[in-house]
Amino acid sequence: MRKLVGALAAALLTCPFASMPTLAHDHNPCPRPDAGTAVVQPHDLFSQDGVLDVSFEYYTSVDSAGRTLFCFVTPEGLQSPTLHVWPGDTLNLTVTNRNPQPPSGSPTEVIANASNRCGDVTMTITSVNVHFHGTNTSPRCHADEVIHTLINSGETFKYKVRFPTNEPPGLYWYHPHVHGLSEAAVQGGASGAIIVEGIENLQPSVAGLRERVLFIRDQTIPNGPLPGGDVPSWDVSLNYVPITYPDFTPAVIPMKPGEEELWRVANASADAILDLHLQYDGVPQPLRIVALDGVPTGSQDGTRRGREVTQTDVLLAPAARAEFIVTGPPATVENATLLTLAIDTGPDGDSDPQRPLARIATTDSAPELRLIPRRSEPAYSQPHEGLATAEVTARRTLYFSEEPADPSDPDSETNFFITVDGATPTLFDPSNPPALITKQGAVEDWTIENRSQENHEFHMHQLHFLLLERDGAPVPADKRQYVDTIDVPYWSGTGPYPSVKVRLDFRGMDVGDFVYHCHILEHEDGGMMAIIRVLPR
Repeated sequence: MRKLVGALAAALLTCPFASMPTLAHDHNPCPRPDAGTAVVQPHDLFSQDGVLDVSFEYYTSVDSAGRTLFCFVTPEGLQSPTLHVWPGDTLNLTVTNRNPQPPSGSPTEVIANASNRCGDVTMTITSVNVHFHGTNTSPRCHADEVIHTLINSGETFKYKVRFPTNEPPGLYWYHPHVHGLSEAAVQGGASGAIIVEGIENLQPSVAGLRERVLFIRDQTIPNGPLPGGDVPSWDVSLNYVPITYPDFTPAVIPMKPGEEELWRVANASADAILDLHLQYDGVPQPLRIVALDGVPTGSQDGTRRGREVTQTDVLLAPAARAEFIVTGPPATVENATLLTLAIDTGPDGDSDPQRPLARIATTDSAPELRLIPRRSEPAYSQPHEGLATAEVTARRTLYFSEEPADPSDPDSETNFFITVDGATPTLFDPSNPPALITKQGAVEDWTIENRSQENHEFHMHQLHFLLLERDGAPVPADKRQYVDTIDVPYWSGTGPYPSVKVRLDFRGMDVGDFVYHCHILEHEDGGMMAIIRVLPR
């Protein structure tokens, strides 16, 4: 399947999408703002009486620089709206793939059969599905299933996603997850926020604050120079406002002087790693973190009361989210900048240099943002309570590795692997048997090593995990948080492999087959993914 995936990706980037169908009024279905413009909040859609009914149409277009864009758009023309639900709600999502049929002769691959099909059985260069990233929802067909789900051109598929009654309140997101096409679709911009409401019941400090949703996405640099130094591997955008090489013109965030806001920030990049940092006239500002990857910080210890973690920067792997309180600059501040610090991703890694993301412009007439309500109900039982002290039922070691597809040709494509220690490295294929089998009720400690010379990002579907150790040493108390994506730095080539130790909680309701992988999507598309099967009790 590796050669087929490469052919699919190449065809995807060269497909003549300029003749794609358009929405009413014959405008671009995936419009993007100009550089240097103000950040606009995504449109909000809210559940009612426990249900949120949404329809998405999946489109593609080409921008003025020749980049292929993708987008989820409602029939009313809303691109990437924010979906608001409460724990226990049901999201009914209808997705129609409006992409044109692939050109004759385009590569295809059968990835399902009568026993496991979920939608179509044949992958094409225009296939799509939806992953509800970070949610503790079912991996069954028509829920959060990504291994075999395919929606091809002209087809409609219905999702029925039930959120657990104890889903942590916070920021999640949706994006396509067809193996081999994930990187292009996410870099194309087909993603948006899911907010599980109720964070004020666990983190009282956010009650009454204005809420700002910020989505950072990456995209290709057309005809750019080779990455390295100040040249990034990927351009980025903030709520679709582009921050492009070489000018790096920041987006603009209008904000009232001195006002506190809750920033809900997602690194919705396919590949770019971020290290967020806020400066006022060169002085680092405190980021009062209240949630990571959708889970209120410090909320899983049984007290059902979150705790703030204050830092001056926060590292976000691709797909990671952070929610933090920011105090707007006084009107006397001349230069207020949100930026990403430089990240050393290793000799084989991407170039992620320091660059600005946004300039904060203080104004008393800043647009009014949605208000977080006051505490509305008692905090409910959390899904991972007691995990830190639970009896561990299994201990495993897994590792990231990579090698050239043709060892005699240094320019050949790279094969990426995530392997259970002792097994043979194997490229992901939807027909692979599960690499791991466990049972509902299990509590497992996994040590994940990086045996390559570039960073990798471990992500587990369907559940969060507790970070315990880095490189064999316990992490400080304020770092022992519950996340769904974690950075594993590169190996220097000598000495011990960098590693993280995490505790996985299979005591919830999710059973079936789902995946874990590197969330640098170039690596996931390149084979760095595997299946785990959770058997019922």
